[in-house]
Amino acid sequence: MKSLRSLVVIVALAAGVAPAVSFAASPWSVRVAATYLETTDGSTNPAVPVNIEDKWIPEFDISYAFNAHWSADLVLTIPQEHNVRSAGAPLGSFKHLPPTLLGKYTFNPEGKFRPYVGAGVNLTIIFDDDLAAGLKLDSYSVGPAGQVGFDYEVADGWAFNVDVKRAMLRTDVHAGAGNVTRLELDPWLYSVGVRYQF
Repeated sequence: MKSLRSLVVIVALAAGVAPAVSFAASPWSVRVAATYLETTDGSTNPAVPVNIEDKWIPEFDISYAFNAHWSADLVLTIPQEHNVRSAGAPLGSFKHLPPTLLGKYTFNPEGKFRPYVGAGVNLTIIFDDDLAAGLKLDSYSVGPAGQVGFDYEVADGWAFNVDVKRAMLRTDVHAGAGNVTRLELDPWLYSVGVRYQF
């Protein structure tokens, strides 16, 4: 009887500790996704309407889990080039690189379906702006970002992922020493991809 009680205690402890041990042994995961970037094309000067090219981009995320619920996501891509139009006419192009750091809370972390929400900060580096009439953009933009999404486990270590992010992206358009308008691009990012837990 004593041996049976000991066995029950050991099994119970193992059941409680095993998720924590396996989790602690693998805090890192990566995600690869196809992401559709859609800007809101806001302009503070109605006389200068601006349309930024929407496009599909690759996305690479690196995640570090502090515990079963809380993790940090570093969202990366490769430098992207966008064409710019104003009132239907080509205005030029610019390139940007928008790394984003997010704190994420995952619901139901031990289940197959794992929804999450996150919030953090976006830093968009703007460069190689080639706009008509010598117009220039700010070299960077810093603003809040948020996300909602879910992982669905499909195999050991692998999950299907759907994710939506929103980031604040603002930049002034300069002509010489003056400002022509302020762009409020604030993109939505719709992603479908896979996550791998090491």
